[in-house]
Amino acid sequence: MLGIIGGTSLLYCDLPPLEEKTVWTPYGPAAVHTGEIALMLRHQADRPPHQINYQAQMAALALCGVDRVVAFGSVGSLKPLIQPGTVMLPTDYLSLTDIPSFHNHAIEHVMPALDQGLVKQISEAVPTAEVGGTYAQTRGPRIETVSEVQALAKIADVVGMTVASEATLARELEIPFAAVCTVDNYANGLSDEVLTYEHILATSKKYARRTEDLVGAVVQALGA
Repeated sequence: MLGIIGGTSLLYCDLPPLEEKTVWTPYGPAAVHTGEIALMLRHQADRPPHQINYQAQMAALALCGVDRVVAFGSVGSLKPLIQPGTVMLPTDYLSLTDIPSFHNHAIEHVMPALDQGLVKQISEAVPTAEVGGTYAQTRGPRIETVSEVQALAKIADVVGMTVASEATLARELEIPFAAVCTVDNYANGLSDEVLTYEHILATSKKYARRTEDLVGAVVQALGA
């Protein structure tokens, strides 16, 4: 079963009929919309990025029978050439903050990776997407400082607050994982625009139809 992770706007996309249910896991409950696919809304109960129960959410998807996950996330561009409106399929990621783990009571080293087979399938379904690049995760909920953006730009291409955590947990569960990143703005300091949360929301709303098209293409290609 295909698992999709994203924001609340995904509920308004053209998806197969889904039924919401609460899945109880050793890490707490998580709401999942299930049917032909499984849809997980990451900001459940309006939780900001640093308060999301990532372990419960990923465990719930696994318990629902999900065997591959595609996460959709809004990101900021760290490079002037990566313009807002770009769709990127990153092939690597990094995090400058704590990453949750299922291995809290035993020593276990897991090799992190985004699944290149999934990336290839998504790129075929969404030929306009740019393949490659590194996703940098910061803790949130605050926006990165100008100095942080300048430092991150030396080692990454886009910045967000969720995908690295989800990707690592999926890897621990041996579930192939890939991300579709929609570039909704330049990171702080890369443009004359003052970056605010309201601005980010307005931009996400502006590109809502694009997100629907992306989700639809991915579900059609990988949902069978």
